[in-house]
Amino acid sequence: MIGLINYGMGNLHSVAKALEKVGGSVELVSDAEKLNSYDRIVLPGVGAFRDCIGALKDTGMDAALKDVLASGTPFLGICLGMQILMDVSHEFGRHPGLGLIPGAVKPFPEQHSERGFKIPHMGWNDVVLSSEKTPHPVLEPLAGQQVYYVHSFCCMPENPEHLLGVCSYGDFPFAAAIGRDNIVAVQFHPEKSQRAGLALLEAFLQWHP
Repeated sequence: MIGLINYGMGNLHSVAKALEKVGGSVELVSDAEKLNSYDRIVLPGVGAFRDCIGALKDTGMDAALKDVLASGTPFLGICLGMQILMDVSHEFGRHPGLGLIPGAVKPFPEQHSERGFKIPHMGWNDVVLSSEKTPHPVLEPLAGQQVYYVHSFCCMPENPEHLLGVCSYGDFPFAAAIGRDNIVAVQFHPEKSQRAGLALLEAFLQWHP
């Protein structure tokens, strides 16, 4: 059973439908005390970092999520659900994250839009997996595929080992996927990425970290 975290934000319906399409059984979970009863956890995200972390803290979901992930439960973060894993975000101020992946969330360079690259970065783009190490099993189906992005801020992990996939918007590279141990997270939206996104979600269901 997959626990899809409901904190009052995000495109829960489309994520749930995509997970169900690849064979997952999904329940929306908003009670922090129930989080440890699921086999896998998914944190979707659309909206502002400050509002998301505030909602998680108000419900006690932040502490519950840390406990569950420390126990080894497989976790997938999507878009803002990836960014919230970092130490801090610089989106509209400075806001602490969950601190599960060391690093920061930062905007695209100021001059990027002046050079003709519209912000947010929106549309189909690549996920480049490292040629120097074995691809992460959840990301392996994406080799040579494009996925759908919608974001104005990017994750900058401190540890190169936590960087699982990259993308470039113009000449600016950013983290497309990060993770460690039982945690994997992506900046793009699998539920909007058609066949490639479904392949990733299916791989997540089959992943045994």
